[in-house]
Amino acid sequence: MLEIQERFDTAGYEKLREAAGSAVLHITEALDREAVIGFIAYSYGTEKTVVYDYDDGGDLMLCDGLVRSVMLKSVLKGIKHMLFELDDSSKFDALKKLRFVSGDSRLCSDLDSFMNGCQSCKNKKE
Repeated sequence: MLEIQERFDTAGYEKLREAAGSAVLHITEALDREAVIGFIAYSYGTEKTVVYDYDDGGDLMLCDGLVRSVMLKSVLKGIKHMLFELDDSSKFDALKKLRFVSGDSRLCSDLDSFMNGCQSCKNKKE
């Protein structure tokens, strides 16, 4: 069964901890039968959440779940923007397919509206 859980340490993610600099690095992992199958690494700021990397194993729906989990936590903290600071530019392809970013932008703005937009789609199907 798939679970998405935040870790409370960064062991094994030292390179990403360096990328975060002085910001507190958070890691959320996707687990299947306790085996890690993906992750997203990020930090919270006052105005935006910064995503440093993610690994979805090529699964677009896993990418969606990982990013949305961080979006929701950001919205709950009152953060309105998410900036993707990814070293691997090919990872933007999935983010564009999922409409988290568009064009050459690395910023997903107005997270609250984005998350509420999903609720509107759900209501339209009913």
